[in-house]
Amino acid sequence: MSTRIHRICISFLLVFLSAGTICLQAQDTIRLMQYNLMYYTNSSGVSDCNSMTNNLNNKDAHIKTIFQYVQPTVLCVCEIGSQTQYADRLLNNAINVDGIDYYRRGPLTSQSGGTIANMIFYDSRKLTLYKSTNITTAYRDINGYTFYYNADNLADGDTIFSTFWIAHLKAGSGSTNEQYRLTQTQKLMNRIANLGLPGNYTFSGDFNIYSSDEPAYQELTEYSNSLYRFYDPVNSPGYWHNNGQFASLHTQSTHSQDADCFSSGGLDDRFDFILVSPYIYYGSDRIHLVDGSYHALGQDGMRFNGSVLSPANNSIPNNVATALYQQSDHLPVILDLAIDAHVGVREPQADHFVHVTNPVRESLEMELQSVEAGFYTISLFSMDGRTLAVYQEDLDAGVHKLRYPFPYGRGAYLAHIQRKNGRKTVKKLICF
Repeated sequence: MSTRIHRICISFLLVFLSAGTICLQAQDTIRLMQYNLMYYTNSSGVSDCNSMTNNLNNKDAHIKTIFQYVQPTVLCVCEIGSQTQYADRLLNNAINVDGIDYYRRGPLTSQSGGTIANMIFYDSRKLTLYKSTNITTAYRDINGYTFYYNADNLADGDTIFSTFWIAHLKAGSGSTNEQYRLTQTQKLMNRIANLGLPGNYTFSGDFNIYSSDEPAYQELTEYSNSLYRFYDPVNSPGYWHNNGQFASLHTQSTHSQDADCFSSGGLDDRFDFILVSPYIYYGSDRIHLVDGSYHALGQDGMRFNGSVLSPANNSIPNNVATALYQQSDHLPVILDLAIDAHVGVREPQADHFVHVTNPVRESLEMELQSVEAGFYTISLFSMDGRTLAVYQEDLDAGVHKLRYPFPYGRGAYLAHIQRKNGRKTVKKLICF
């Protein structure tokens, strides 16, 4: 399916969904920041990166400056020590400070081995951790953290889920390292597809990818099942490495000269990414990216082969630029996500209520309560807008248990239940 046709289908779904909504909407924003911390540990295994050249007390102060300037809702990090003491230290020394006490962290895993890992920190006022998972690879775990948004009417079943995947892919140029990165991303995509639950996903991390032609990037953005592939918010394909045309996207290195454990060479690589699922890209399930919000902090497009400090950086305050320079050889990348949350209650005059059993197996089971007798049309749709089946029911007032065949395979679907008087309900179906 072409991009243009895909956009048309999703636009149809957005109109379709909004037509069936009978709640007031309010918008909130979640700010996601992805950051490679550059060996936030005392045991990096790198000879010139030690407690003197990469002092954790200094790093805490720099991260605090950056964090308080950005104020992210979600902070995803790479290269944090693979022991819980480092995740706790960062949370308590750089995040939950100066009167802030509401950030939490996710579970830490390092089943792939090594001294560094991934971690997520989040604002517990807005998000609650629902579950976490990890994928072992030859080089570091890939971690997934699923949250639900703390909406006002959670008790009514109004739940907005989102999953943040984090990875630190194999470093290095050449075909061998490219193959390692491809293997890692294949494991991720297979896991997501096997879950059979497309939805609001992000995938962020230090990908160490040099161009959009790399197999790993193609695996992510051109995955065979379009429900699960990822989209690049800036949509800037090309050979990013040492290419001034993409200077505004470069995130590594913040140093142009050799300096202890910092990589040198200046900003000439786009290694750090945030990718989003089609659900977020098109806003089809109440979370959508805020256009123009994606950026690398401190990257004004004038850094090509230079440092974050030279030439003079007017895009951020001096103390933030200095903190970025002293803290890591990577710049963090930032993306804002808008959430359309229900803040009202269902329209009090609603004349029918529907409950569907998820997940759906061989048949769709539905309980429909009708306040008064009426004629109903139940339509089933695929997520690309195709009509799969249409059923009609003439029902008396009361509760009715309905069952329909469901031979459509794994994936996400929509059920549209409409009374003859125009009142309608939309339900999302999951089959796996």
